[in-house]
Amino acid sequence: MASGGGSVASLWTEVNRCGQNGDFTRALKAVNRILHEVKDEVTAVHCKIVCLVQNGSFKEALNVMNMYSKVLGSDLVVFEKAYCEYRLNRVESALKTIESVSEQTDKLKELYGQVLYRMERYEECKAVYTDLIRNSQDEYEEERKTNLSAVVAAMSTWEKASPDDLGLSETTYELSYNAACTLIGQGKLTEALNKLQEAEELCRVSLSEDSDMTEEDIESELAVIHSQMAYVMQLQGRTDEALQLYNQVIKLKPSDVGLLAVTANNIITINKDQNVFDSKKKVKLTNAEGVEFKLAKKQLQAIEFNKALLAMYTNQADQCRKLASGLQAQNPGHPRPVLIQVAQLCREKQHAKAIELLQHFSDKHPDSASGIKLTMAQLYLTQGHVTKACDILRSIEDFKHKQGMISALVTMYSHEEDIDSAIDVFSQAIQYYQSEQPGSPAHLALVREAADFKLKYGRKKEAISDLEQLWKQNTNDIHTLAQLISAYSLVDQDKAKSLSKHLPSPESMSFNVDVDELENSHGANYIRKKAAKVPGDNLPKDLNFDPTSKPDPERWLPMRERTCYRGRKKGKKKEQVGKGTQGATAGATSDLDASKTASSPPNSPRPGSAQATASTSAPTASNMVPPRQQKPATAGPGARKKAPQKKKKGGKGGW
Repeated sequence: MASGGGSVASLWTEVNRCGQNGDFTRALKAVNRILHEVKDEVTAVHCKIVCLVQNGSFKEALNVMNMYSKVLGSDLVVFEKAYCEYRLNRVESALKTIESVSEQTDKLKELYGQVLYRMERYEECKAVYTDLIRNSQDEYEEERKTNLSAVVAAMSTWEKASPDDLGLSETTYELSYNAACTLIGQGKLTEALNKLQEAEELCRVSLSEDSDMTEEDIESELAVIHSQMAYVMQLQGRTDEALQLYNQVIKLKPSDVGLLAVTANNIITINKDQNVFDSKKKVKLTNAEGVEFKLAKKQLQAIEFNKALLAMYTNQADQCRKLASGLQAQNPGHPRPVLIQVAQLCREKQHAKAIELLQHFSDKHPDSASGIKLTMAQLYLTQGHVTKACDILRSIEDFKHKQGMISALVTMYSHEEDIDSAIDVFSQAIQYYQSEQPGSPAHLALVREAADFKLKYGRKKEAISDLEQLWKQNTNDIHTLAQLISAYSLVDQDKAKSLSKHLPSPESMSFNVDVDELENSHGANYIRKKAAKVPGDNLPKDLNFDPTSKPDPERWLPMRERTCYRGRKKGKKKEQVGKGTQGATAGATSDLDASKTASSPPNSPRPGSAQATASTSAPTASNMVPPRQQKPATAGPGARKKAPQKKKKGGKGGW
């Protein structure tokens, strides 16, 4: 026993030495030997679990915990169990494990924040990190601030929440990068690009101080920043510059599959229906293993939408329908899968079926039907069904009283000569603004347009109420008063006479004008045009008709068929050599006269010509949101996990 005890003690010494050196493989061997000597030794079991976690053997570590569950108890290895579940992407189980503990340690709170972040519960995650920063004092404060800034950026991007000023200093490139992501979420693209440039400079300076970092390593670390820069440029419409940066990132072949997937997706959105061969190669990068754990739900959703659009662009109709149907099953209330299916049907000239599909979605999901109904109206218009399109547009409650919608409806009804419906559109809109925004500029502008429209189409009686309302708002408006008097003159002459008293007198309307000075000014002079001469007015009098003269009976025959025709005279040539410029002929001269040649047809078809045809653009793939990066709590300081599309750098969590 004594020798066994000495052997176990020496093994513990080796475990301690290997742990300090980071050689967890040898430490694991020593621990196994200890357990062989002393079965169910709690400390040895715990050390074995730690060694397995450090070596990345998370499943085996969980198996050991389950095997020794009675020995270990419920609280001893809670962190290790939750961490293994987190790394195996079992975030729901990890959350359950963490919440089973009555009192959480700091390292468990760090992990709790990571789990909440992965589950996109950003408000709770923000509270966890805020509490940790406030109540902790150790060497991981900077990492916690980085993680907190990543949460704020995520809220700005995915939830469109206005970020609070947390007073986080941007002393590192991770913090600066996350600040740029927050600005992108707010739509401040120019400021975001400047912030990304600052992050790039900080990154270069920081990494160049490490002698172990090569230029290749630095460029690899900068890839996420460059991809984000390209995304901002893409949003700004600088697609050529964005595409160049995206391709540079792809060539580096970064190990982060999330970054690769986002970059490839954004290249596909730039290509649209062009360069589909390149897009088909890039789409393979979005299918890499583990991508689903690196990106946010909205990022994955956007990538799947773009896959369906690419299938449509490459004429893979069945594949497009399959992908769109799958997306619709996953997101039953989202209109985009339906719009993709409709676009595919329109490419196949199945407009009636497309409208039927849109109508079905609109009836089933009325809250998300605004964009769907706009598409329905567009399809009806392309088929020439203007009235049906108007009916659809008028059923959209969200846009019903928008000025642009009113203008479109009035224009379409006027085209169909349905003036009553156009006036009804004006009346409903005026009633809405009368109750919601009475006397506002939008309200009065609408009344003015309604009055002018009615007067234009001879509806003076119907224009009276609008004109009265306008005149009461501004009694000095003589133009409106004149229109009102004109309208009343048809229905109530007494009222017209009464209103005419408000017109200014001729004396008050006269201006001090110097007529002589006006006539002598350098303005345009009036020139009286002479009447055009009528043909025949100046004909000689002797050309008048003579009733005694007998008309020639052969006057309707061609000249060569008349009896008086003697043939052409010979010997006289039209073109004679020797006259004019030496070597030239009269024929050649006439050929060179541009005024005597037929004009060549234009290269481009003129408007309205049979050659001019209208083309319909294909749907545009939606742009992906940018990358994100965050460092989770890990089995030791220094490990880092890079995540996804709006890549927000995160912190290191030790255990």
